[in-house]
This record gives sequence, C-alpha cells and structure tokens, in this order.
Amino acid sequence: MDSNKDYFLKNVKGKEKALFLAYDQGFEHGPKDFNLNNVDPKSIIDIAEKSKSYTGLILLPGTAEKYYDVKKNNVPLIVKLNSKTRFHSENLSLQNCSVKRAKKAGAKAVGYTIYPGSKYEQQMYVELGRIIEEAHKENLKVVVWAYPRGDNVDEMNTDVIAYAARIASELGADYIKLKYNGDKPGFEWILKNSGRAKVLVSGGEKKDIRKEFEDIKDVISLGANGIAIGRNVWQDEKPISYSKAIESLIFKNYSVDKALEIYNKGKK
Repeated sequence: MDSNKDYFLKNVKGKEKALFLAYDQGFEHGPKDFNLNNVDPKSIIDIAEKSKSYTGLILLPGTAEKYYDVKKNNVPLIVKLNSKTRFHSENLSLQNCSVKRAKKAGAKAVGYTIYPGSKYEQQMYVELGRIIEEAHKENLKVVVWAYPRGDNVDEMNTDVIAYAARIASELGADYIKLKYNGDKPGFEWILKNSGRAKVLVSGGEKKDIRKEFEDIKDVISLGANGIAIGRNVWQDEKPISYSKAIESLIFKNYSVDKALEIYNKGKK
C-alpha cells in the first residue's frame, strides 16, 4: 500500500474535499436516535453506497466486522477506536479496539475522540499518541474528534475550539473533526491552528434543513475540507436525496437554493 495515499479526498479544482457519513452514535447515545429502519447498520451502508456521495464511512468495530464487506463496499471505511456511553458524565473515552483489528475489518483510517479540558485529558493524549504511531506504521490515516469538554470549559468558544484543533494537529492527526460555532471570522483562526491536518465539521444534532445547508456552505467557503455528518442524513425521510444535496454543496459549489432543489425533487 502507498503510505501517502489518501482514500478520503476528492480533488476539486485544486482543493481537497471530503464527505464522511457517521454511524457511531449508537454506543454514545443508545437506541434513542434510531427507528426500525436506521437501527439496521445495513441501511446506513446502503445510503453511503447508493448515493455515491461519500468519501468515508465511520463505523464502530463490531458493526464494521459484521456489516462492512471489503469485497462489495466501495466507500472507504473509518473504524472508531473509542467511545463512551451516556450512563456516566465523566469526560473520558478510552480505546476499545486495536489498530490491527480495525485494519483487518477493512479500515483505511481509524478514529479517536479527545476531550481537551477534561481532567482525564492526559490519558487520552497518551493513548492517541500511541494509536497515531501504530496507525501510521500500518499506513492508516487518523481522524481525531477534537471536542473540548470539562468544568469551566466553553466548548463553543472560538479560542477553545482552536486550542483543541491545535492539540490534535500537534499530536499528529491527519483529519480533525470539530464543531462550528457560527463565528465566520474566527473559523480562519481555527483552521490556522489545525496546521496541515484536514478539517471536517461535525453535522451535530438534527436541525432545520436550510440552516444545515447554510452552515455547510459557510464552512466550505471559509476553507474547511468537508463535513462529517450522521443523524441529519439517516434520520431524514429522504437520506439519499439529502446526501446528493450535501454533495452538491461540497464538491460542486452549488448554492443553498440549488441544493434544496436537489433535495426537494428527490424521491428517497
């Protein structure tokens, strides 16, 4: 394998863009996010495959092993290596899957969450440092969820987000997944602190579709490489149309109105 190959990027007029579909919420949130359709991991993999919109698919290890077929599925796999449940409030999430296990499942990248500001942050930094070293030896990319958390930490403050991005970058992240707080001038500062890592903005909780598209348009125009989105797509009644609309914003530079037109005209 070419150690420099990045399976997750599309070159669009000289700019590298990415769109990830995330399905790691079940461990973190429990069954509350699902219905009888999207509770089945196959339905989410089908969205990624049929829409042909995504450059990456995020799964937890057990889901990847049981549902992702390396011979049939074309969307590059990212296996998330840590998760925490909602049964406790501690801002600590430790590794529960090895890099080798993720690679065996077909992963081209691994993911890991850090909580800068948590009293447990150092444990996660040490673990992530080791994971990055192991992953890069296996020619796998590393996606870092950089989510500030902790007592007296304003997780949506621009400087705090920039600090979290800086930490992820200096630990060696290839991709940094972070939240957008609506501060357009401040987002440039966040990107600067991300260094040469690619920046993806989290989709977050389900929201008004126009607002979602406007936020995506904003962060892409400001310089983000792409979006990592989950519930807003697979909780929607027309997930493939939603995917096509987002794809148009990121890779085709369509307007929000044009993206909404693509969504509204779609049948599923």
